[in-house]
Amino acid sequence: MSDPDATDWQILRELQRDGTLTASEIGRRIGLSQPATWRRIVDLRKAGILHPQRLRIDPEKIGFGVTVFLGVKLATKGRVSLEDFERAVAAIPEVQTVEHVLGLYDYRLRVVARDLPDFERVLRRRIMTLPGVGNVEANVLLSEERRPGPLG
Repeated sequence: MSDPDATDWQILRELQRDGTLTASEIGRRIGLSQPATWRRIVDLRKAGILHPQRLRIDPEKIGFGVTVFLGVKLATKGRVSLEDFERAVAAIPEVQTVEHVLGLYDYRLRVVARDLPDFERVLRRRIMTLPGVGNVEANVLLSEERRPGPLG
């Protein structure tokens, strides 16, 4: 697949607004038949533009009322340190996302916890003991605005 055309962009916008839409519903919204819409969705997946659908669970609804963003700076750098850290952090279920970033920190983690004492336990016993961890800065999420994304 070459670059997405105008119709592909319409499909992407609809999926970004509501990832549960069927090809038939998307086609109806953009004026395309269901088979043509489905073929384009398949092509977008094959091209790596669309990733397999993942459900987003609301942590608060299942008892995880605190979300904290952690900036983690490793004490030592190098491929082995990065790989060791990434492997170890992947085993912590409270860590929802791990982003390797450029800037003041090496990683940005999104961590969920039941409450602040639970977060403190996760931080002290699990995150601060990870290989190579130097400095950690925590930012507690107060509220979150859901936005449609870059496609509008």
